[in-house]
Amino acid sequence: MSEPDTPGIAVALEYDGHGAPRVTAKGRGELAQRIVETGREHGVAIEHNTVLAQALSTVALDDEIPEELYRATAQVIGFVLSLRGRRHDGTSS
Repeated sequence: MSEPDTPGIAVALEYDGHGAPRVTAKGRGELAQRIVETGREHGVAIEHNTVLAQALSTVALDDEIPEELYRATAQVIGFVLSLRGRRHDGTSS
């Protein structure tokens, strides 16, 4: 997810380890804020990356991300997985 202090745009991704990540929610303004709040309520890692969020916002809901966005998205997923790993081994909360 992308998140400025008051997000102008937010995009949620789902990645199950198979294929490419899918866009599961996207929105601007108030809807973006609700996406971020819902993510926080469910413990979803939130990454601020406006450029990537804008690019991902062009992907249709439930579609896999296009190949040209793999590298940037992989960096975000790697960051999220590293956070989860630190939580699981007790080095960070």
